[in-house]
Amino acid sequence: MATVLEKPNTTSNSRPADYQSPQLSWDQVSWPVAIWIAAIHLGVLAAPFFFSWQGLVLMFVWHWITGGLGVCLGFHRLLTHTSFETYRPVRFALSLLGGLAGEGSCLYWVANHRKHHAMSDQPGDPHSPHDGPWWSHMLWCMHKETAGERDELYTRWCPDLNADRSMHFLDRTFLLWHFVLGVVMGTIGYAWGGWYLATSLVVWGMFVRLTFVLHSTWFVNSASHMWGYRNYKTTDDSRNNWWVALLTYGEGWHNNHHAYPRMARHGHRWWEIDATFMTIRLMEYCGLAWSVVDQHHKKRNQESTVVREQVALDLANPKYHRPARREDHVATNR
Repeated sequence: MATVLEKPNTTSNSRPADYQSPQLSWDQVSWPVAIWIAAIHLGVLAAPFFFSWQGLVLMFVWHWITGGLGVCLGFHRLLTHTSFETYRPVRFALSLLGGLAGEGSCLYWVANHRKHHAMSDQPGDPHSPHDGPWWSHMLWCMHKETAGERDELYTRWCPDLNADRSMHFLDRTFLLWHFVLGVVMGTIGYAWGGWYLATSLVVWGMFVRLTFVLHSTWFVNSASHMWGYRNYKTTDDSRNNWWVALLTYGEGWHNNHHAYPRMARHGHRWWEIDATFMTIRLMEYCGLAWSVVDQHHKKRNQESTVVREQVALDLANPKYHRPARREDHVATNR
């Protein structure tokens, strides 16, 4: 049964006159992250020399598996906003697939996204275009953090996941799963068509796919706060952007999402296609999802947003993230 989401209150969006945008100097660069991103992009240069139709298909399929199921459905709508509930094994699998999108572990992703909602387009927002389009698109994630700052980020913004040992396991083994997936793709390619196809599957299934997924998601942070239309008068600069929605399986209906963060449905007009929500409904039909947060959205241009700090604290409250148990699911359907 769907959970009804109450209408949120509003606050004003303001930035101090003396505010200074963050700068990324050489001593502030997180070199492991920068090298990771650079290596992924450099690998794309080999794509024209190792093209195969099998590699192209593999790239699109795994773009959906890791970007659509892992990030959009798993990291975002399940872990960050608890838009629905599911079984622990499904939750773990979606978290693993989200990590294979190359955007960091579930802990890192969820903590930063909740912080974004709490401070959207205000000082403290991890990736606002007010700090520059390139900063909001990709430079923000290369900013160096100390171990203490990372611990504080997790403790404040995702205490529910921070208390889950399975999420810490995925956090520690983030790179290992990429290596395993690359080896599996290469092995299948070699058995199927020798070294050329093995290299093709790795280049297209890993490097091209990761680059495509990264920029698809990053466009939500940058383009969807700069270009597009607004259904709701939120107090940030979120926009609905059709081509970002196409790349991200519905995540580009970003103004709708900022108006109703916990709502599983991001497309609020009949033509705002939301493939991720369709997947959630399919999971619900199959008994793999329940307590789907949905409601009839309000008329367009009616003012509606969130009290940022409060909703972020609510999202970080473990009561919203109590691990689902099978007996709970059975009880709710009796």
